[in-house]
Amino acid sequence: MVLRACCYGDVFGWNFVEYGPTYTEFSDGRLTGGFTTGEPVRPGGPLIILYADDLEATQLRLEAAGATISREVFAFPGGRRFHFIDPDGYELAVWSAS
Repeated sequence: MVLRACCYGDVFGWNFVEYGPTYTEFSDGRLTGGFTTGEPVRPGGPLIILYADDLEATQLRLEAAGATISREVFAFPGGRRFHFIDPDGYELAVWSAS
């Protein structure tokens, strides 16, 4: 789970607890969740959208951590966001208020 800890930990400030070779929990003191491996990436699933105060700085940190930007920053009602592909092949998005 090194890629996840590096990418998401550095970018969003998450801490990780490993629960075996295929599952790790993340937390930032407010939010807790988890990542698992061992299954193929499934296209067409829900789009997870994370929040960041500074969209551009978050994009730069994600790219430095190995993510690929799949949709550049665009405006939508209530804010702006971009999409990225993480090192495991999953697409997520990051948004920020207008």
